[in-house]
Amino acid sequence: MEPFRFHIFVCTQQKPEGVPSCPASGSFAVLDALDREVQARGLNHEVQLTTSGCMGLCDEGPVMVAYPEGVWYRRVQPADVPELVGKHLQDGKPVERLVWKDAAAMKAMSVEHGEKFRAAMAARDKAGTLPDRLDQMIRAYWPSRCLLTALELDIFTAVGDGAGAEQVGAKVHANGRSVGMLLNALVSLGVLSKSGDGYKNTAETTRFFVQGSKDNHRDGLLHVANIWHRWSTLTEAVRRGGCVPIERDDSARWTENFIAAMQRNSKDRAPLVVKALGTAGVRRVLDLGGGSGSYSIAFARASGEIHCDMVDVPEVVPLSTEYVRKAGVSAQVSVCAGNMLHDDLGLGYDVIMLNAICHMFSEEQNRALLRRARQALAPNGRLAVQDFILNPDKTGPLQAALFSLNMLVGTEAGSSYSEPDYTRWMNDAGFDEVRRINLPGPSSLMVGVAR
Repeated sequence: MEPFRFHIFVCTQQKPEGVPSCPASGSFAVLDALDREVQARGLNHEVQLTTSGCMGLCDEGPVMVAYPEGVWYRRVQPADVPELVGKHLQDGKPVERLVWKDAAAMKAMSVEHGEKFRAAMAARDKAGTLPDRLDQMIRAYWPSRCLLTALELDIFTAVGDGAGAEQVGAKVHANGRSVGMLLNALVSLGVLSKSGDGYKNTAETTRFFVQGSKDNHRDGLLHVANIWHRWSTLTEAVRRGGCVPIERDDSARWTENFIAAMQRNSKDRAPLVVKALGTAGVRRVLDLGGGSGSYSIAFARASGEIHCDMVDVPEVVPLSTEYVRKAGVSAQVSVCAGNMLHDDLGLGYDVIMLNAICHMFSEEQNRALLRRARQALAPNGRLAVQDFILNPDKTGPLQAALFSLNMLVGTEAGSSYSEPDYTRWMNDAGFDEVRRINLPGPSSLMVGVAR
């Protein structure tokens, strides 16, 4: 049975640098070209594109197989894609110049490849060689640090429509030679291109990293650069059991970057949270630690009858107010300064939200906060906690487990917590019908109803 007229497999098996592979020969570019061409010709309901592991024909890559006929193509390049889609996938006629018909040679090559691979793995194991998976994890910060430095220096804006290393260095007030080394590494990472001595942004970096772009994420991503400095203290934080004090160059700028990062993370999730909670019977919402106001804004846009009160620390309030103003919902969203752990929260709310808040606090602080939230809710009002939620044994999901360490290096007593933790705290604070609502992405909702 074939649910699609054609099913195309393209090898995308990544291998160590210098080892022949389909990705090294350009299979990802071929896959991208196939997807765009299939869409452009209106064949997306007839053609299924699928990535595959190694087919054992690495020296002949990129390798592609088209079913139901089982036609094997080799050395496919993006320039070949229009012909492949037009002739084979549209007219049903294979592109003969790319077809590999020598089945015996193909099988012999694949079998030889498998035997060599197993022999190499056995030799590495016997020699006690560090497995690639571990080695790659240990060095994973290298490309990350390159990108973060480029963002901190605003390299992509300096490159603009094209520039040499000395020009970029002059713009960002950095040494031309060292900037050239960084630019070359960024080309290797696929986020810049190079022709002669000139560098250019890719379509992605132009869109997401250049100042003035509609979708520029640089300001929010600078918070990740700030976090990187925190993570460099992880060893000492584990020893002492809490964060290690470090100096911040510009507290106001740090706060702006942090709120921009929260906006980047929340603007698409906020409507999903509001949809999951629903607006029926909701008139008053309390948004604790509202940051950029994404969730209050989403509630206000969902219903003109809802009014949201946002509470955050004094230095965030002007930023929150500006986000709310730009969203055009100032009449429905009020922003005020306060301390959610100590200040009066008010009374009679239908919904209280804690979005990405509980991970900043200790268990004792969260228990107290949930009790105070219960007192501020109207009868049958709901508390909604959105956060990274660990499995019962706290070893996963990976993002939640790593984020727990992020809280170790960045807060006095924060952590990721598990679903049983939140359930127990909510029950003890006076909430019934406690349930988890899974959302797309790394965080989930825990919702309880006030008794």
